[in-house]
Amino acid sequence: METLELKEQRLDKWLNYSCLFKTRAQATKACESRRIKVNGIVAKPAKTVKPGDYVTVKNKKGKFFNFTIISLTARNVSAKDAKNMYELEEQKISDEKIELLEYFASSFKEQKSKFKGRPTKKQRRQLEKVKNQGL
Repeated sequence: METLELKEQRLDKWLNYSCLFKTRAQATKACESRRIKVNGIVAKPAKTVKPGDYVTVKNKKGKFFNFTIISLTARNVSAKDAKNMYELEEQKISDEKIELLEYFASSFKEQKSKFKGRPTKKQRRQLEKVKNQGL
């Protein structure tokens, strides 16, 4: 990987060059929507980062990823080389928490409605029968 020894770089450029976001515009949008933190503080796109900084990225599904910046580059590099620019921190979750998260996720499953659109003639008759019984 060809890296120029940069001391610091804009956050949105680094997010793009490290292949965490496909475009710089997407990285900027993520920063503006407060999904990126640097060293625990919500960061703007123009925030300067340097090797050793701790970056937290929240994806659209709400999952957090923690990175430690290892190196900076002045231009786009291959995805293989981009993985050497940061170190992903594994989050250890206990079995009990995993079970709770799975239970929570399963409790909010969307159910498909049985009927689409307007009721059929048969269904309308049944509805009228139920309404008339209540009176």
